[in-house]
Amino acid sequence: MAHNEERELLRQTVAALVDKHATPEAVRTAMESERGYDEALWQLLCEQVGAAALVVPEELGGAGGQLADAAVVLEELGKALVPTPLLGTVLAELALLAADEPDAQALEQLAEGGAIGTVVFDDGYAVNGDLADIVVGARDGQLQRWTEFSAEPLTTMDPTRRLGRITAAQTTPIGADPGIADYAAILLAAEQVGAATRCLDLTVQYTKDRVQFGRPIGSFQALKHRMADLYVAISAARAVVDDALTEPSATSAALARVVASEAFSKVAGEAVQLHGGIAITWESDIQLYFKRAHGSSQLLGQPAEHLRRLEAEVL
Repeated sequence: MAHNEERELLRQTVAALVDKHATPEAVRTAMESERGYDEALWQLLCEQVGAAALVVPEELGGAGGQLADAAVVLEELGKALVPTPLLGTVLAELALLAADEPDAQALEQLAEGGAIGTVVFDDGYAVNGDLADIVVGARDGQLQRWTEFSAEPLTTMDPTRRLGRITAAQTTPIGADPGIADYAAILLAAEQVGAATRCLDLTVQYTKDRVQFGRPIGSFQALKHRMADLYVAISAARAVVDDALTEPSATSAALARVVASEAFSKVAGEAVQLHGGIAITWESDIQLYFKRAHGSSQLLGQPAEHLRRLEAEVL
């Protein structure tokens, strides 16, 4: 599924589903629900888009796509902050595929959306960790399938992303870790670019709509410069993420993570300032983007750690 036209079609299909089923109201309903996501929308994503089947090879019941295909879907979901178990599920699939003989049954369940997956890194908590049926632990260069485990939800600042702490009771080895944390960083960076893009769009729209001194504040020169700076930051992040998707490595992943985190945090911070007091009210969507920006930058190891890793490789 490497062709750009097919990927563009994938993007449009997901965008249409998000527009229809993930309005700001629907996202709030989903994040406040028991499972923290809209199960009907998840089913549509799995059935109509094959979202959870993208990275699974065709011979194992998947679409035989690449990391970039999953990134397209995560970016579109990121735009509207749609809570779904996709990120954790894709990571679990990539981890299971690292085995010499992958567990075909588990992969099939994950690919059709019947089971939810996640990967636990060193810190012990995981995306949709309280909901996962299939859990893989990544530690010290090795992957383990957690066959028995207990999980509890964690209270987080970002209500649009459910996290859970998972404790292993019984594990079996899968094999060497091909760099699942790097894949996670790159996919998360793609999602951050999507969220930053929409957050900037909302802010530009707001500054155009809001009239001060008889003309929109968006027409003021200083504001135009700020918007242009943010646009450049997002474009640069997108380019770095695209490079990482083409050639995933520890270095490209760390770079994507740092640049995307910084761009999204910058955009969300400016959005709060430009919206003024309204942005921190519960009714505003901007506070959700701000919380997502903060939460994402803390997830999977902070950007500063990734920078240190980069420096260690360069020096």
